[in-house]
Amino acid sequence: MQTLESLKRSIDSAVDLASVVRTMKTLAAVSIRQYEMAVESLGDYFQTIEDGFAILLWHMENTPQLASPDGHHRTGAVVFGSDQGMCGQFNEQISAYAHDLMTEADHQQSNWPVICVGSRVAGRMEDRHHKVDAVLPVAGSSSAITSAVQDLLSELQDWRTKKRLGRIVLFYNQRRSVSSYQPGHIELLPLSPQRLAELRPAKWPSRTLPTFSMESDVLLSRLVRQYLFVSLFRAMAESLAGENASRIASMQAAEKNIQERLAELSTAYNQRRQTAITEELLDVVTGFEALMTDPAQS
Repeated sequence: MQTLESLKRSIDSAVDLASVVRTMKTLAAVSIRQYEMAVESLGDYFQTIEDGFAILLWHMENTPQLASPDGHHRTGAVVFGSDQGMCGQFNEQISAYAHDLMTEADHQQSNWPVICVGSRVAGRMEDRHHKVDAVLPVAGSSSAITSAVQDLLSELQDWRTKKRLGRIVLFYNQRRSVSSYQPGHIELLPLSPQRLAELRPAKWPSRTLPTFSMESDVLLSRLVRQYLFVSLFRAMAESLAGENASRIASMQAAEKNIQERLAELSTAYNQRRQTAITEELLDVVTGFEALMTDPAQS
Protein backbone atom coordinates (compact mmCIF):
# COMPACT_ATOMS: atom_id res chain seq x y z
CA MET A 1 0.00 0.00 0.00
CA GLN A 2 1.30 3.46 -0.90
CA THR A 3 2.09 5.89 1.88
CA LEU A 4 0.46 9.29 2.19
CA GLU A 5 3.69 10.92 1.04
CA SER A 6 3.96 8.81 -2.11
CA LEU A 7 0.28 9.39 -2.94
CA LYS A 8 0.75 13.14 -2.50
CA ARG A 9 3.76 13.08 -4.83
CA SER A 10 1.75 11.15 -7.43
CA ILE A 11 -1.11 13.67 -7.19
CA ASP A 12 1.30 16.61 -7.58
CA SER A 13 2.88 14.96 -10.64
CA ALA A 14 -0.55 14.37 -12.22
CA VAL A 15 -1.54 17.99 -11.59
CA ASP A 16 1.68 19.21 -13.22
CA LEU A 17 1.11 16.91 -16.19
CA ALA A 18 -2.46 18.17 -16.56
CA SER A 19 -1.10 21.73 -16.70
CA VAL A 20 1.35 20.75 -19.46
CA VAL A 21 -1.45 19.08 -21.44
CA ARG A 22 -3.66 22.19 -21.16
CA THR A 23 -0.79 24.35 -22.37
CA MET A 24 -0.18 22.07 -25.35
CA LYS A 25 -3.88 22.18 -26.23
CA THR A 26 -3.81 25.96 -26.15
CA LEU A 27 -0.69 26.15 -28.32
CA ALA A 28 -2.20 23.71 -30.83
CA ALA A 29 -5.39 25.78 -31.03
CA VAL A 30 -3.38 28.96 -31.61
CA SER A 31 -1.32 27.21 -34.31
CA ILE A 32 -4.47 26.05 -36.09
CA ARG A 33 -5.72 29.63 -36.31
CA GLN A 34 -2.36 30.79 -37.68
CA TYR A 35 -2.42 28.15 -40.42
CA GLU A 36 -6.04 28.99 -41.23
CA MET A 37 -5.06 32.63 -41.66
CA ALA A 38 -2.15 31.57 -43.89
CA VAL A 39 -4.56 29.68 -46.17
CA GLU A 40 -7.05 32.57 -46.15
CA SER A 41 -4.29 34.98 -47.13
CA LEU A 42 -3.79 32.98 -50.33
CA GLY A 43 -7.31 33.76 -51.52
CA ASP A 44 -6.58 37.09 -53.21
CA TYR A 45 -3.21 35.88 -54.48
CA PHE A 46 -4.73 32.77 -56.04
CA GLN A 47 -7.46 34.91 -57.60
CA THR A 48 -4.75 37.10 -59.15
CA ILE A 49 -3.09 34.02 -60.65
CA GLU A 50 -6.40 32.86 -62.10
CA ASP A 51 -6.97 36.34 -63.54
CA GLY A 52 -3.52 36.12 -65.11
CA PHE A 53 -4.43 32.79 -66.71
CA ALA A 54 -7.70 34.29 -67.93
CA ILE A 55 -5.93 37.26 -69.54
CA LEU A 56 -3.35 35.03 -71.20
CA LEU A 57 -5.88 32.48 -72.45
CA TRP A 58 -8.20 35.21 -73.72
CA HIS A 59 -5.40 36.43 -75.99
CA MET A 60 -4.51 32.91 -77.19
CA GLU A 61 -6.39 31.26 -80.01
CA ASN A 62 -6.18 27.75 -78.54
CA THR A 63 -5.95 26.45 -75.00
CA PRO A 64 -2.32 25.38 -74.41
CA GLN A 65 -1.67 21.69 -73.84
CA LEU A 66 0.58 21.42 -70.83
CA ALA A 67 1.60 17.87 -71.60
CA SER A 68 4.40 16.03 -69.87
CA PRO A 69 7.72 15.64 -71.67
CA ASP A 70 7.94 12.69 -74.04
CA GLY A 71 8.35 9.43 -72.19
CA HIS A 72 7.33 10.91 -68.83
CA HIS A 73 4.38 8.70 -67.96
CA ARG A 74 5.08 7.68 -64.37
CA THR A 75 3.17 9.00 -61.37
CA GLY A 76 4.87 10.28 -58.24
CA ALA A 77 3.45 10.98 -54.79
CA VAL A 78 4.20 13.72 -52.27
CA VAL A 79 2.99 12.72 -48.80
CA PHE A 80 2.66 15.35 -46.07
CA GLY A 81 3.04 14.24 -42.45
CA SER A 82 4.77 15.47 -39.32
CA ASP A 83 8.22 15.75 -37.80
CA GLN A 84 6.88 15.81 -34.24
CA GLY A 85 4.99 13.22 -32.26
CA MET A 86 2.02 13.36 -29.89
CA CYS A 87 -0.43 13.67 -32.78
CA GLY A 88 -2.23 10.34 -32.57
CA GLN A 89 -2.77 8.42 -35.81
CA PHE A 90 -2.02 11.44 -38.00
CA ASN A 91 0.90 9.89 -39.90
CA GLU A 92 -0.53 6.39 -39.86
CA GLN A 93 -3.81 7.46 -41.46
CA ILE A 94 -2.34 9.52 -44.30
CA SER A 95 0.26 6.85 -45.12
CA ALA A 96 -2.45 4.16 -45.18
CA TYR A 97 -4.65 6.37 -47.37
CA ALA A 98 -1.81 7.08 -49.82
CA HIS A 99 -0.77 3.43 -49.94
CA ASP A 100 -4.32 2.23 -50.63
CA LEU A 101 -4.93 4.79 -53.38
CA MET A 102 -1.59 4.11 -55.06
CA THR A 103 -2.27 0.38 -55.02
CA GLU A 104 -5.84 0.68 -56.30
CA ALA A 105 -5.03 3.26 -58.99
CA ASP A 106 -2.61 1.04 -60.89
CA HIS A 107 -1.99 -2.53 -59.78
CA GLN A 108 1.01 -2.74 -62.08
CA GLN A 109 2.58 0.35 -60.53
CA SER A 110 1.68 0.15 -56.87
CA ASN A 111 5.05 1.45 -55.74
CA TRP A 112 5.16 5.03 -57.00
CA PRO A 113 8.21 7.21 -56.45
CA VAL A 114 7.60 9.03 -53.16
CA ILE A 115 8.75 12.24 -51.51
CA CYS A 116 7.75 12.76 -47.88
CA VAL A 117 7.37 16.04 -46.04
CA GLY A 118 7.93 14.99 -42.44
CA SER A 119 10.29 12.36 -41.05
CA ARG A 120 7.61 10.43 -39.17
CA VAL A 121 5.39 9.86 -42.19
CA ALA A 122 8.48 8.77 -44.14
CA GLY A 123 8.95 5.96 -41.64
CA ARG A 124 5.33 4.92 -42.06
CA MET A 125 5.67 4.82 -45.86
CA GLU A 126 8.83 2.73 -45.61
CA ASP A 127 6.99 0.35 -43.29
CA ARG A 128 4.55 -0.15 -46.17
CA HIS A 129 7.47 -1.02 -48.48
CA HIS A 130 7.58 2.28 -50.39
CA LYS A 131 10.99 3.63 -51.31
CA VAL A 132 11.16 7.25 -50.17
CA ASP A 133 13.39 9.26 -52.50
CA ALA A 134 13.63 12.34 -50.27
CA VAL A 135 12.48 13.54 -46.86
CA LEU A 136 11.92 17.26 -46.37
CA PRO A 137 11.24 19.00 -43.04
CA VAL A 138 7.82 20.32 -42.14
CA ALA A 139 7.51 24.07 -41.63
CA GLY A 140 7.79 24.85 -37.93
CA SER A 141 5.45 27.85 -38.08
CA SER A 142 3.18 29.69 -40.48
CA SER A 143 5.97 32.15 -41.31
CA ALA A 144 8.26 29.27 -42.35
CA ILE A 145 5.83 27.76 -44.87
CA THR A 146 7.00 29.94 -47.76
CA SER A 147 10.66 28.87 -47.52
CA ALA A 148 9.64 25.23 -46.98
CA VAL A 149 7.47 25.30 -50.11
CA GLN A 150 10.25 26.91 -52.14
CA ASP A 151 12.60 24.10 -51.10
CA LEU A 152 9.93 21.54 -52.01
CA LEU A 153 9.37 23.13 -55.43
CA SER A 154 13.09 22.99 -56.17
CA GLU A 155 13.21 19.34 -55.08
CA LEU A 156 10.20 18.47 -57.24
CA GLN A 157 11.76 19.94 -60.37
CA ASP A 158 14.85 17.75 -60.12
CA TRP A 159 12.85 14.72 -58.95
CA ARG A 160 10.36 15.00 -61.80
CA THR A 161 13.12 15.02 -64.39
CA LYS A 162 15.16 12.26 -62.78
CA LYS A 163 12.18 9.92 -62.31
CA ARG A 164 10.53 10.90 -65.62
CA LEU A 165 7.27 11.77 -63.92
CA GLY A 166 4.29 12.94 -65.91
CA ARG A 167 1.90 13.16 -62.97
CA ILE A 168 2.33 14.20 -59.34
CA VAL A 169 -0.28 13.65 -56.63
CA LEU A 170 -0.29 15.35 -53.22
CA PHE A 171 -1.53 13.42 -50.17
CA TYR A 172 -2.29 15.32 -46.97
CA ASN A 173 -4.68 15.47 -44.03
CA GLN A 174 -7.26 18.24 -44.06
CA ARG A 175 -8.72 19.62 -40.84
CA ARG A 176 -12.49 19.15 -40.48
CA SER A 177 -13.11 20.51 -36.96
CA VAL A 178 -11.20 21.68 -33.92
CA SER A 179 -10.06 18.14 -33.12
CA SER A 180 -10.67 16.09 -36.28
CA TYR A 181 -9.18 15.75 -39.76
CA GLN A 182 -9.61 13.68 -42.90
CA PRO A 183 -7.04 12.38 -45.41
CA GLY A 184 -7.35 13.58 -48.99
CA HIS A 185 -5.40 14.16 -52.19
CA ILE A 186 -5.17 16.48 -55.17
CA GLU A 187 -3.44 16.17 -58.53
CA LEU A 188 -0.70 18.78 -58.72
CA LEU A 189 0.49 17.98 -62.24
CA PRO A 190 -0.28 17.98 -65.08
CA LEU A 191 -2.49 21.06 -65.12
CA SER A 192 -5.86 19.93 -66.44
CA PRO A 193 -6.78 21.25 -69.93
CA GLN A 194 -10.39 21.31 -68.76
CA ARG A 195 -9.43 23.61 -65.90
CA LEU A 196 -7.58 25.94 -68.26
CA ALA A 197 -10.55 25.96 -70.60
CA GLU A 198 -12.80 26.99 -67.71
CA LEU A 199 -10.52 29.97 -67.01
CA ARG A 200 -10.77 31.24 -70.58
CA PRO A 201 -13.48 33.94 -70.65
CA ALA A 202 -15.84 33.87 -73.61
CA LYS A 203 -16.15 37.62 -73.27
CA TRP A 204 -14.07 40.01 -71.24
CA PRO A 205 -16.23 41.37 -68.40
CA SER A 206 -15.16 45.02 -68.66
CA ARG A 207 -14.54 47.65 -71.34
CA THR A 208 -10.86 47.88 -70.41
CA LEU A 209 -9.13 45.11 -72.32
CA PRO A 210 -6.10 43.68 -70.48
CA THR A 211 -2.78 43.05 -72.15
CA PHE A 212 0.74 41.89 -71.33
CA SER A 213 4.18 42.71 -72.69
CA MET A 214 6.24 39.52 -72.24
CA GLU A 215 6.17 36.44 -74.42
CA SER A 216 3.07 34.33 -73.85
CA ASP A 217 5.13 31.17 -73.27
CA VAL A 218 7.21 32.92 -70.61
CA LEU A 219 4.11 34.30 -68.90
CA LEU A 220 2.42 30.89 -68.99
CA SER A 221 5.48 29.24 -67.43
CA ARG A 222 5.59 31.79 -64.61
CA LEU A 223 1.87 31.52 -63.95
CA VAL A 224 2.14 27.74 -63.76
CA ARG A 225 5.01 28.03 -61.28
CA GLN A 226 2.97 30.38 -59.10
CA TYR A 227 0.01 28.02 -59.35
CA LEU A 228 2.21 25.17 -58.13
CA PHE A 229 3.52 27.32 -55.29
CA VAL A 230 0.02 28.18 -54.10
CA SER A 231 -1.14 24.56 -54.34
CA LEU A 232 1.84 23.31 -52.31
CA PHE A 233 1.50 26.15 -49.79
CA ARG A 234 -2.17 25.33 -49.25
CA ALA A 235 -1.46 21.60 -48.90
CA MET A 236 1.27 22.18 -46.32
CA ALA A 237 -0.77 24.71 -44.32
CA GLU A 238 -3.83 22.46 -44.27
CA SER A 239 -1.69 19.48 -43.27
CA LEU A 240 -0.20 21.48 -40.40
CA ALA A 241 -3.68 22.53 -39.27
CA GLY A 242 -4.73 18.88 -39.41
CA GLU A 243 -1.66 17.88 -37.40
CA ASN A 244 -2.58 20.29 -34.64
CA ALA A 245 -6.20 19.14 -34.73
CA SER A 246 -4.93 15.61 -34.18
CA ARG A 247 -2.72 16.88 -31.37
CA ILE A 248 -5.71 18.51 -29.69
CA ALA A 249 -7.62 15.22 -29.91
CA SER A 250 -4.65 13.41 -28.34
CA MET A 251 -4.38 16.01 -25.59
CA GLN A 252 -8.12 15.73 -24.89
CA ALA A 253 -7.75 11.97 -24.48
CA ALA A 254 -4.69 12.47 -22.27
CA GLU A 255 -6.53 15.08 -20.22
CA LYS A 256 -9.42 12.68 -19.65
CA ASN A 257 -7.04 9.92 -18.56
CA ILE A 258 -5.22 12.29 -16.21
CA GLN A 259 -8.49 13.43 -14.62
CA GLU A 260 -9.54 9.82 -14.10
CA ARG A 261 -6.15 9.03 -12.59
CA LEU A 262 -6.36 12.10 -10.35
CA ALA A 263 -9.77 10.97 -9.12
CA GLU A 264 -8.36 7.53 -8.29
CA LEU A 265 -5.34 9.00 -6.52
CA SER A 266 -7.46 11.48 -4.57
CA THR A 267 -9.79 8.71 -3.44
CA ALA A 268 -6.84 6.54 -2.40
CA TYR A 269 -5.23 9.50 -0.61
CA ASN A 270 -8.41 10.34 1.30
CA GLN A 271 -8.94 6.71 2.25
CA ARG A 272 -5.33 6.32 3.37
CA ARG A 273 -5.51 9.57 5.33
CA GLN A 274 -8.74 8.49 7.00
CA THR A 275 -7.18 5.14 7.84
CA ALA A 276 -4.16 6.87 9.37
CA ILE A 277 -6.40 9.15 11.45
CA THR A 278 -8.49 6.20 12.59
CA GLU A 279 -5.36 4.27 13.57
CA GLU A 280 -4.08 7.24 15.58
CA LEU A 281 -7.42 7.62 17.36
CA LEU A 282 -7.49 3.92 18.16
CA ASP A 283 -3.98 4.19 19.59
CA VAL A 284 -5.08 7.08 21.81
CA VAL A 285 -8.21 5.24 22.99
CA THR A 286 -6.26 2.04 23.61
CA GLY A 287 -3.64 3.91 25.60
CA PHE A 288 -6.28 5.73 27.62
CA GLU A 289 -8.10 2.48 28.39
CA ALA A 290 -4.83 0.87 29.42
CA LEU A 291 -4.16 3.72 31.84
CA MET A 292 -7.63 3.49 33.32
CA THR A 293 -7.38 -0.27 33.96
CA ASP A 294 -3.78 -0.32 35.25
CA PRO A 295 -3.93 -0.82 39.06
CA ALA A 296 -0.51 0.73 39.46
CA GLN A 297 -1.92 4.00 38.15
CA SER A 298 -5.01 3.92 40.40
